[in-house]
Amino acid sequence: MRLARPRIRPLAILAAPILVIAAVPVIAQNSGPPGAPDRARVAAGTYAADPGHTMVVWEVDHFGFSKYSGIFGDVTGTLAIDPANLAAARLDVTIPVAKVTTASAGLTAHLLRAGKDGGKPDFFGAAPADAKFVSTKIVLDDDGDEAKVTGNLTLNGVTKPVTLDVDFHGAGTNPYNKKATVGFQAEGKIKRSDFGITFGIPAVSDEVELEIHAAFEKQ
Repeated sequence: MRLARPRIRPLAILAAPILVIAAVPVIAQNSGPPGAPDRARVAAGTYAADPGHTMVVWEVDHFGFSKYSGIFGDVTGTLAIDPANLAAARLDVTIPVAKVTTASAGLTAHLLRAGKDGGKPDFFGAAPADAKFVSTKIVLDDDGDEAKVTGNLTLNGVTKPVTLDVDFHGAGTNPYNKKATVGFQAEGKIKRSDFGITFGIPAVSDEVELEIHAAFEKQ
């Protein structure tokens, strides 16, 4: 008795390589991300901020009803770092205030609106200067993966010292451009009145909470 040979359908033949290709990114994902919180992965040198993956998130209290936040993106600048002497690291970044964005087109426009009849704008105005942060002091914790970074923040034409609580997020090689990359996250608080931005206080809080996510690529 002859056994019937199984029929191989054309669609099954086409589907097989597609399934294999589709599985490749899944396998890559299962091997873990390219970066890890391992100080041994940090190479000494000068790094440039990755504008597409560096942002400053700000948050204020609105009328005591809710928190409201916005983002400064496209951050540029440099980080000079040596894992053998982390306290000597130097950070110099520029934040384009004119590119501020919020979840509301109307509020974003208000932030960048010119002053009425040539007067002082409520917030940043129509052509705000870039903000800048330059570190002046770094104090590490005992493990070396957290630090208090103090620097001079220039915003709205005013320069004031600001201290950020910074956590080392990870380091490794970017799989796309093959550059050594380090990443950090930081938190801090400022009073906007210190920088001459007083509109709406106290209904809209004077205190501004900052949450920063930053990636730097070795040059």
